[in-house]
Amino acid sequence: MPLELVTVPCLSDNYAFLVHDAATGETSVVDVPEAGPILKALEERGWRLSQILLTHHHSDHVAGVEELRAATGARVAGAAADAHRLPPLDLELAEGCRVQVGASEGRVIEVPGHTVGHIAFHFPDSALAFTGDSLMAMGCGRLFEGTAEAMWQSLRKLSALPPETLICSGHEYAASNARFAATLEPDSPMLIFRVGSIAAARKEGRPTVPSHLSDELATNPFLRAGEAGVKAALGMMDAGDAEVFAEIRRRKDKF
Repeated sequence: MPLELVTVPCLSDNYAFLVHDAATGETSVVDVPEAGPILKALEERGWRLSQILLTHHHSDHVAGVEELRAATGARVAGAAADAHRLPPLDLELAEGCRVQVGASEGRVIEVPGHTVGHIAFHFPDSALAFTGDSLMAMGCGRLFEGTAEAMWQSLRKLSALPPETLICSGHEYAASNARFAATLEPDSPMLIFRVGSIAAARKEGRPTVPSHLSDELATNPFLRAGEAGVKAALGMMDAGDAEVFAEIRRRKDKF
């Protein structure tokens, strides 16, 4: 059976994600911006938390870890490369490592760019990928530590996942990201439709996360740096894909 997914809004625009294996009763959470909303979601469902998975070290993804660990006894897993600046880890992870949620196995993918030690978690049997601040709905994370080339290679890894994969990213940024995307491909029917869908969801107070990878491939400009139409819009027809990605990121930073 696929994992049950619960999206938990935290802080002002963050998300944590509960994943639950009904057969075994095991539950994990990906990222802990704050403990309170996660504890409430667990209590409402009668679930016991056994594992905390961390994508990266930024405080808006780990600030609630110690409170949640103390309340639940959950083990904490995160990137070995960032162990020195994450909460104390029970399990250190790197590319290709496996994590278990009940009977479901997830694979660790190293996705540097936003931070140098950023990781993602892919659970293929449930078509779920937890990408933190690497690949996001209609966008990607700012390059606080890594290079444009590193982030582009990270996004290529994530782009290669099955298109039906749900991308569970860390923030509610889709509306702003969509407005920016429309400046690059204003005549794209798929983008026009998605911009409208995102606007309607936000007006009704509904989250835009998670999103399907197929929609990101069709409309997210940061995944489309290799597309001829995007290169033409930027006046960069002869540029390499990573160079085009860097220009898109530069423009978004000023948007």
